[in-house]
Amino acid sequence: MRVASGILKRLRPFAGILPLDRSRIPAEIIAGITLAALAIPEVLGYTNISGTPVITGLYTLLVPAALFAIFGSSRHLVVGADSATAAILASGLIGMAAVGSGDYLALAGLLALMVGVLLLAAGFVGLGFMADFLSCTVLVGFLTGVGIQIALRAASELLGLPGHHHGTLMMVWSNRQVSPDLNPAVLTVAVLVLAVIVGSRMLSTRFNRNVPGAMIAVIGAIVASWAFDLQRTMPVVGPVPTGLPEFALPDVSWSFALLWELLPTALAMLVVVLAQSAATARAYADRYHERLDETRDLTGLGLANIGAGLTGTFVVNGSPTKTEMVDSAGGRTQLSLLVTAAIALMTLLFLTGPLGYLPKAVLSAVVLLIGLKLIDLKGLRDIYARRRPEFWVALVTAAVVVIFGVEQGIVFAILFSLIIHTRHGYRPKNLLIVKAATGHWQARALDSDAQARPGLLIYRFNHSMYYANAERMQREILRLTEAADPPLRWFCIDASAVDDVDYTAIDTLAEIAATLKARGMMLVFAQDVDAINAKSRQELQRQFSDAPFFASLEEVVDRYERDSANTK
Repeated sequence: MRVASGILKRLRPFAGILPLDRSRIPAEIIAGITLAALAIPEVLGYTNISGTPVITGLYTLLVPAALFAIFGSSRHLVVGADSATAAILASGLIGMAAVGSGDYLALAGLLALMVGVLLLAAGFVGLGFMADFLSCTVLVGFLTGVGIQIALRAASELLGLPGHHHGTLMMVWSNRQVSPDLNPAVLTVAVLVLAVIVGSRMLSTRFNRNVPGAMIAVIGAIVASWAFDLQRTMPVVGPVPTGLPEFALPDVSWSFALLWELLPTALAMLVVVLAQSAATARAYADRYHERLDETRDLTGLGLANIGAGLTGTFVVNGSPTKTEMVDSAGGRTQLSLLVTAAIALMTLLFLTGPLGYLPKAVLSAVVLLIGLKLIDLKGLRDIYARRRPEFWVALVTAAVVVIFGVEQGIVFAILFSLIIHTRHGYRPKNLLIVKAATGHWQARALDSDAQARPGLLIYRFNHSMYYANAERMQREILRLTEAADPPLRWFCIDASAVDDVDYTAIDTLAEIAATLKARGMMLVFAQDVDAINAKSRQELQRQFSDAPFFASLEEVVDRYERDSANTK
């Protein structure tokens, strides 16, 4: 009992719901119903992307959604099927099993279990910060590439071209000489569905009300299919099993070799789930001035994906679009997501029969719109206007996803983000500090060779000192000492912005100190934010016990002037 109590205390269930204002319950129920109306057609469309049976889309809104609603920290983040992770799934299982088969679904469930365990491990060791390493620029490019890939595949299906779950490049190459096998009935249904959904969005914008266009289109298509026997002229979903999913481990031949083969796909999904979920949860927590426990959110996401793997569906993720749906409808807690899960349960128990009449063209049309919505032209234009180099980063990332595939795209996105981060640290904008006539300290460029006092130069290093920028620091300092006029007596390193000093940087500083001493100069340090940078200060003082340390630049100048006066 004590162990169970400790586990519950650590998990802290219902943190995303409690405290709950009773007067808000009707609004939460309405928001949950709205989410169900908008999300059920969407998750059915995601199964077209993932290559899994259509019923698995509904499964993502049941156990996985409920688990996150109960164990997550965010009061706003909606968890469910997602286009990016669905596309990574389809890309990762290429050649391992026939799309849509039992073996394929079992592998999808195993991937969900792996992602769930990785998320729990990430939460346990505090790796929530990893989401910050996927830059916004790269994420815009990645999702844009995913959107283009999804839209092209959906358009190919509507035109009667082979879909090819083997990447966009393979699909385009294979279809280059294939004539479209146009089915007028399929195109008519798709155009009508697109018209209803787009029209509903326009009405929603005009009247500031959520019009469930996708749900209206799906219900209308089901009724039309049943009334006019459309299965004679176009493919339909076919029989959909009624009832709850079975709780069981995926039926695979468990082996280390299989887990190792799936690990790159699981890691790619992990990064997307970390980045997208954390960014969305943080944005809404900031909007409503709420505390966010990222570790508990990772635990909730991990349990949600383990639930997905045990109930025969695929990886779930924090969804920005679904979160905005609930927020726009007035939902402010995870009670809305529990209401949606309850509606998904009722659908599974009583309404799967009508789903069998749903034309597959409807799902392709929904997927086409999902893909187009992911193409973030506004974000790309904004990046282009504000940071031209980063625009090309986003564009190249999108191109890698489109040409080579989603898995390759996420690896490229991670590497590119790390390169950008390293580049910022590798080339810090270091400065010289001088005192103006007004008495205020001012920063000058390094090429100004400006001295704070004749013979005293104050060099501010604006980053952590580590192996990537240590040589650059050494080059800058040696050049400054050689070009100094008049010659320097003191060289002060202002380490106020330095929060860490690694082994390579310590060695480099030792070489610099020895060189300066040989040239008749004294190396001193200043650091005026001791409370923040205590660790780096202690490390520098331990390694350079002979070098004076000052708590402010004023102390450096005062001591230098007294030393100069005594020398005279």
